[in-house]
Amino acid sequence: MATVLVPTPLRRLTGGQAKVEVAGEDVGALIQQIDEQYPGVADKLLDDDGNIKRFINVFVNESEVRGLQGMHTPVRADDKVSIVPAMAGGQE
Repeated sequence: MATVLVPTPLRRLTGGQAKVEVAGEDVGALIQQIDEQYPGVADKLLDDDGNIKRFINVFVNESEVRGLQGMHTPVRADDKVSIVPAMAGGQE
């Protein structure tokens, strides 16, 4: 199973867990499996069309999935998947 690193804002949905182990052949299947175990996660990650929201970045190992195959990016059992919400801010 792949290891998914859960960002702090989503940990309330995963019972406080920073890492979850999930099986899935690609990023889309992985997100579905996470949502089955922890309902509400997909709502936070996906837009109305079922794509990753533009302010969420998902990495398989060190590669951002938008530069790969998006939701169809393959995931192996030994991969690390990171969910990274965009950060905003700056000087006033």
